Amino acid sequence: MADYRVPREDMQFLLQDVFRVDQDWARFSALSEVDMDMASAIIDEAAKLAEGLIAPHARAADEEGVSHNDGVVTTPANYRENYQQLAAGGWVGVTANPEFGGMGLPKVVSAQYEEMLCAADISFSLYPGLTAGAIITIDAYASDELKQLYLPKMTSGEWTGTMCLTEPHAGTDLGIIRTKAEPQEDGTFAISGTKIFITGGEHDLTDNIVHLVLAKLPDAPAGSKGISLFLVPKFLPDTDGSVGERNAVKCGSIEHKMGIHASATCVMNFDGAKGWLVGEPHQGLPAMFTMMNYERLGVGIQGLGAAARSYQNALEYAQERLQGRGAKATRQLEKEADPLLVHGDIRRMLLTMKAFVEGGRAFSTYVGQQLDIAKYSEDPAEKARADALVALLTPIAKAFITDTGFEATVIGQQVFGGHGYVREWGQEQLVRDCRIAQIYEGTNGIQALDLLGRKVAGSRGELVKPLLEDIQALLAEPEAELAAEYEQLGKAVQRAQAVTETVLQQVAAGDENIINSVAVEYLHLLGYVTYGYLWLRMAKTAQPLVGERPYLASKVKTAKFYMARLLPRVESLAAAIEDGSQSLYLHELGEF
Repeated sequence: MADYRVPREDMQFLLQDVFRVDQDWARFSALSEVDMDMASAIIDEAAKLAEGLIAPHARAADEEGVSHNDGVVTTPANYRENYQQLAAGGWVGVTANPEFGGMGLPKVVSAQYEEMLCAADISFSLYPGLTAGAIITIDAYASDELKQLYLPKMTSGEWTGTMCLTEPHAGTDLGIIRTKAEPQEDGTFAISGTKIFITGGEHDLTDNIVHLVLAKLPDAPAGSKGISLFLVPKFLPDTDGSVGERNAVKCGSIEHKMGIHASATCVMNFDGAKGWLVGEPHQGLPAMFTMMNYERLGVGIQGLGAAARSYQNALEYAQERLQGRGAKATRQLEKEADPLLVHGDIRRMLLTMKAFVEGGRAFSTYVGQQLDIAKYSEDPAEKARADALVALLTPIAKAFITDTGFEATVIGQQVFGGHGYVREWGQEQLVRDCRIAQIYEGTNGIQALDLLGRKVAGSRGELVKPLLEDIQALLAEPEAELAAEYEQLGKAVQRAQAVTETVLQQVAAGDENIINSVAVEYLHLLGYVTYGYLWLRMAKTAQPLVGERPYLASKVKTAKFYMARLLPRVESLAAAIEDGSQSLYLHELGEF
């Protein structure tokens, strides 16, 4: 596998030139001390960790994996040392509350850092990533006593965090979980049940692990309205924060997975473990969604990181590998063959990867900016608009970035030919590691149902308006040099608007199957349109800067490729959506 190189220039271009995030920071009192110099320094330091500390061990860690012996889980060599070095630099608490030792950086900056970690090693990134999500949830919902006891240790990276939702019989349908929480005289709760697929449920990286567990109280209403959230530590801390006695929670086994072999995915057994209620009784699901929504953007970034690494590998290989002869104008007759890069199909694959990677990076930055506005803006109207955009974009960020990310890792493998299928070059690991991102934190099908059912149909189309307003604002200021691209995006937006109206009419007419039948195609359609908006925005920004930054010429050319070769996928998606549920329900149940 080629050495990983953080795309610093592209990250800087997005933050400073495309999204001009420093203008936001100057307006928000909580971020007044953050500026582009600080952001650049953060990116540079994080890049050193990703390139020099984490990435070099990714392949060996994948081959070694994690081991389980009587409840004890051992991670690969170098993981404990590297995690502690990461924690010592304050990198676990990048976005955490400064009151508890966090950096308090804006999400738009941490999104770049998260991409670096995921590109370097997705398995390793999961340990600090889940911890960061747990920190946010505890900070938002836990009592002051729990915050003071747990957050300093978690923010410093001394302790890690997990989210414990899934049970053997309950995945997406959390309303039927069986884990119980029995009230105790001292105000705590005895937590009993089994949770599966728990990332980082047990490991040797830190001295304590803090589990956020969904469970039901004895008087819980049926279904999802009866779920409560509890904090359950592996070791019960003393009042001074030092690790005390072992709690009644233990790893029963670990999963043997297709990918992310160095991530400990555990079956966790809670046998009357002592836990503390987080938030209000029966309000655990909304509280946990604070963490899950954070993680959903993070999972999207996992797909982006794998795709970015795959693109770098494939590009380097295509430049060096000599195979066949290109067109007459590109032939290098002094060599026995031409590099792969001269061939049209190789260029198609590499440009598709590049378009998805750089489009995905712009998208994660766009969502990060909206999260920051929603959190830090002092203007109620601006906050409300950003909240609406985040609600709409979160399922797209999770599902579309991981779907296109997986496509890009497979394409990268294809560029390598047979060498992409063997372990030596690292491409098959990226395919395996990326695949889970389409499944966990709510499958991509569930994200599509959330987008179309809850967000679009549920708001009668209102939640789509802020996104369309952003796109129309760009289209209202055309550039002559990009006239064709403006026209292509304009047509795609009109198609998206028409399809949205068609679906809303079918919902209003009482078609009970329409949402479930076209949700995935609809999410992809909005994904391609949003990437089109971001590519045109990047091209418009890059064009006048090419003279002083020649590398940006590639940005404009890639935008043209995206508009000509990838945005037209909107037409086939629209046709599938317009078919509605009809062709899916021609079969009787026994005819499959």
